[in-house]
Amino acid sequence: MGAGTRAVGVRRLLVLRALGLGDLLAGVPALRGLRRGFPGHEIVLAAPGGLGPLAAATGAVDRLLTASAPGRAVPSALDWTGPPPQVAVDLHGNGPPSHRLLADLGPGRLFAFAHPETPGIEGPPWYADEHERDRWCRLLRWYGVSADPTDLRLPPPTAHSPAPGAVVLHPGAGSPARRWPVHRFAAVAEVLRARGHRVVVTGGADEGDLVATLAKRAGLADTDVFGGGLPLARFSALVAHARAVVSGDTGIAHLAVAHATPSLTLCGPVPPSHWGPPPDDPRHRALWYGPEGDPHGRSPDPALLRIGTEEVLDAFDALPEPPD
Repeated sequence: MGAGTRAVGVRRLLVLRALGLGDLLAGVPALRGLRRGFPGHEIVLAAPGGLGPLAAATGAVDRLLTASAPGRAVPSALDWTGPPPQVAVDLHGNGPPSHRLLADLGPGRLFAFAHPETPGIEGPPWYADEHERDRWCRLLRWYGVSADPTDLRLPPPTAHSPAPGAVVLHPGAGSPARRWPVHRFAAVAEVLRARGHRVVVTGGADEGDLVATLAKRAGLADTDVFGGGLPLARFSALVAHARAVVSGDTGIAHLAVAHATPSLTLCGPVPPSHWGPPPDDPRHRALWYGPEGDPHGRSPDPALLRIGTEEVLDAFDALPEPPD
C-alpha cells in the first residue's frame, strides 16, 4: 500500500485521519461507509505509515499516504501528487486546521464538520458529548453516505501469536492521566497467574520502563514480556488469540474489540460513552466512575484511581471465553 502518483483519470477520495491505532480503529465504520458509498474511487488514507497493514485489513483503504504530527496535531502538509481529489473527508477533527489542510488541495467536495472559522464548509455541527464511532458516521450521513457504527470487526490476522491463550496486560496509554497504577496491574497479574492463567505484558516503543516495572513486580519470565513495541502484525495476532485483554483506554482496547477478544477497559478520565467498547457486547466491559477529567493530565486521573484491583478481577471473571 504505497503512496506513488496515480494516473490522471483515476477518481480519488482522500481521508485525513493522521492519528493513532485506536483512532484508526474507531474510524473503521466511517471508512467502510465511504468504501460502499464511493465504489469507483481509489480511497487514500492519510495516516501514520506504521498503520498501513491495519488500514489494508479494513478492506476500505486502497492506499496509505504517510502523514503524522506530534501528539494529536494536524500535519503541516500532505505529500499529495497529481490532480486534486474528487472528494476529501476530514476524519481528523473539527477544524479549522484540518479543514484548511484539505481545502488547500482543491478537492471537488469536502466533507467536514461546520466551524465558524471555515464558513465556506457547510457541514453538521460538532457535538463534544458523542462516541467517536458515532460521530464520524453521523458526519457521513449528513452528506448522504450510509455508515454503520457497529461495523468494527477485522479479519483474523495471518501472523502467529507469540502467546496464544494468554491474558494480555497493557499498562501504558497516551498520557499519565489514563494509566492505571502499575502496582495494581501487578497485583492483578499475580492473582491471575495463581489461578493458572498465562499472563503477558505489552507496551509501546516508549514504554519499556513501564513494562519492565510491571514484569518485575509480577515475577514474569522474559518470554512473557513484549515491550518496546511489537510489530503491528504480531501485536494484532497476540490480541486476536488472547484469552482476554486488560488495559486502559488506549489503542489495544480497540484492537480487542476489532478481533472480538474479551476485554476489560479501565476508563478515566474519559467516559466509555466517548471512546469505550460497544455497551451491548458482553465480550467487552468498561469500568468507569467519573467525573470526566483531563485526558492529557500528568498524573493518573482520580476517576481512574477509584477502580480497585478486586473490581478488575471480578470484572475479568465475568468475561466470556473467547470465540474459537
